Amino acid sequence: MSEQARLFDAGPDPFGRTWHVQFRWLQTGISIRHADTVDVKFFINTADGPVEEKVIALPRAALLDMANLRGRPLSDPYCLRLAAAHLRHMIETSEDMEKTLVTVSPEELAAYDNELNSVTVPQRG
Repeated sequence: MSEQARLFDAGPDPFGRTWHVQFRWLQTGISIRHADTVDVKFFINTADGPVEEKVIALPRAALLDMANLRGRPLSDPYCLRLAAAHLRHMIETSEDMEKTLVTVSPEELAAYDNELNSVTVPQRG
């Protein structure tokens, strides 16, 4: 899994296209839609296509459970990396690509968490 989550290319999708992905913002879903989630917004587009927005909603209760299980703080960078992992999955499988807002299941979050914990992330010095 790529360590970059703010600006990256993903794909190919089932149609052979590569998507350019740009992180836009991260905020609690309570503030914008009364949902107990952390929402992460991305802009995505192919070389010849219009820019689309995708909001990946991460259920807060599942995030807290995973953070407690791992003994790690729940942080913005961690949420960003989980959301980017799900968006990569969406692009590669074309699953839910017709939706603007996609809520990740707790089971999917756990799988992405396992992937992220198997990757060594360089620390800033």
